[in-house]
Order: sequence, then structure tokens, then C-alpha cells
Amino acid sequence: MNLRRLLAIMVKELRQLRRDRVTLAMIMGMPVMQLLLFGYAINLNLRYLPAAVVDQAQTSGSRAAVQDLLASGVIEIKASAQSPQQLVDLLREGRISVGIAVPPDFERRKLDGREAIQVMVDGSDNVVQSAAAQLTQYSLDQPSDFHAPAQTPISVVSFYNPERRSPVNIVPGLIGVILTMTMVLFTAVAIVRETERGNMELLITTPVSRTELMIGKVLPYAAIGLVQTTLVLLLGLWLFRVPLRGSLWDVYLASVLLILANLSLGLLISTRARSQFQAMQMTFFVFLPSILLSGFMFPYAGMPVPAQWVSEALPLTHFIRLIRGIMLRGADLGDLWQDGVALLAFIAIMLTLAIRLFHKRLD
Repeated sequence: MNLRRLLAIMVKELRQLRRDRVTLAMIMGMPVMQLLLFGYAINLNLRYLPAAVVDQAQTSGSRAAVQDLLASGVIEIKASAQSPQQLVDLLREGRISVGIAVPPDFERRKLDGREAIQVMVDGSDNVVQSAAAQLTQYSLDQPSDFHAPAQTPISVVSFYNPERRSPVNIVPGLIGVILTMTMVLFTAVAIVRETERGNMELLITTPVSRTELMIGKVLPYAAIGLVQTTLVLLLGLWLFRVPLRGSLWDVYLASVLLILANLSLGLLISTRARSQFQAMQMTFFVFLPSILLSGFMFPYAGMPVPAQWVSEALPLTHFIRLIRGIMLRGADLGDLWQDGVALLAFIAIMLTLAIRLFHKRLD
């Protein structure tokens, strides 16, 4: 082995890495991003879950009991309701994660040692369900002349997943994860592959416009995404008994929105990448935050505010809310219109940027 030739190869490789800005950014940026995501943005100790309270007793004891629950820091009032049925509606629409219902006979139930407060929990997220169960650990002492029990009995009712089966939470979100991974990757290499194989020269000589070329690249992969959605739905229903409480058409409409969002993002990446390897690198750089910050693996409520801002910019975050709301809570797209509008806005912005940045020329 000639050390001089070996050294020359090493220097050549380092110089090539220095010129490859995407690879250099991955080398430096990936460890930093993972450290920030796992050390700062991911938090399993949930606090300030969105909640609503219905106090039908309106006594000093019931108000003190509610204040003690709020003092735990687990929940925070984010909506108002006038009846237990309205709490159920808010849970179904995804506006709250916890509903607190105090019955009119609160004082009598407490004296008898019966359940005096009902905590309604959105069971479509197991982490939220576990966090809300902590409310039963707090002592709600109230002085009484009748020597009432020291604690106010609390019952926790889990909606939509009372058995707390993990597949019920995982499978709907897995649709979004699979679509994000495949759709972005497929289209990220689409334009670059045309250039590397020499097909771009042929396309340049045709009257095909930029818009026609980009949309023509998107539509075939959209059909593939629907096939993947159908496959995951069938396996989830058959193997894991995942319920489908909402409309199947709403499931497919939400999936189409995510598919188009990911395809437009992939097209934007393809206009910036110079090789298929760079396109795959940039795809992974987008895929990791989507998995960690979307609420699929780690709870959204446990993230700090800056991480939640980043999460809101990711299409997978909105799809997770849509698909869990439709499949598990029986909501429709009208109930979850904010997330649908967010996906439409993302599609419009990404596709416009991709079309503007793409040029029908080899340089």
C-alpha cells in the first residue's frame, strides 16, 4: 500500500465533500437537529392539556374541586360548555382533550363517597389518556361538618379507545407516515432522475409547459398514494380491528390532501437537488422532524411553543389530527376544517414555489 496515493485519495474525498453543500449540511445539521428535537422539543410529561368544564352544582365545594384540578397543571381551560353533551361534542371535534363534568348533586355524592366528578378523556391518544389519569391522584380536600371523605372521588372515562389498545392510535397515523415517506421521496428524485438519464433534453424540445410538466409528475404518484392508503386501511381493519367511525370518503379526502401536500413538497426538493442522492438526503432532513413533531410518536401538548410552531408548518401534523378525528372520533371534515385549510394552503404554496423555481433548461 502506497501511503502517498492513499493520502491523495483522502484529500480528494474531503475536497469533494466540501464542495457538496447538501452533504456538508447533513453532516453538521443532522446531529444538531436530532439533539434539539430529542432533548428540547420532545417531552412525555404533558401539561396544560386543552380542557373544558361543566359545573352543574355551582357550589363552593364544586368550584374548589375544579380549581384544585386546574392547579395540578395537567389541564387548562381552552373552551366553554354548558352541558356534558357539549363536552362530548368538543372532544369529537378535537377542540379539547379533557372534559370535566360536575353533576348537580356533587355535595351529596361526595358525602356518600360516590364518584362526584367525571373526567372525560380523548382516548384517541394514549399519551393524553395516561396524563389525564393523573388527575385522580390529586387530593381535593374539602372541610365538612359531616366528616365526609378526605378525597373527592373522580371517575375517568376514556372515549373512543376504552381498551387503550396501541394499534387503534398507531394505525391511522401510520397512513400519514407511510404517505409522507414515499410520496416525498418519489417526487424528490423525479426531476433529478430526468436530468441524470438525459430525458430532460427531450422534454426541453417539447411544447410542454412548466406547469404541465410538474402536475404531470404529481398525478401518477397520487394514484399510488391512494393504493397505499387502501392497503393500510384494509390491513388495519382486518388484523388490528381498528374502528372506522367516520365517513370513508372523508378518510380518502384527507388522504388526498396529504398526498398532494407531500408531492408538492417533493417537487420543490427536486428543483433544488443536483442528484438523486442529494434529493434523498434532503427528504430525510424533512422526514425526521415530521415523524417527531407531528404528534404521531410524541404528544403535541408536551412540546414547547417554538416546536409547536414548527409542527404547525408540517403537513403530517394536520393529517394526524384529521385521520384520528375521522376514524376514531367519528368527526367529519366540517368539524376539522382548520386542518383541511392548512393542508390546502401548504399545497398551494409548495406547488407555486416548485413551478416558479423549475426551469426547462439543463443549466
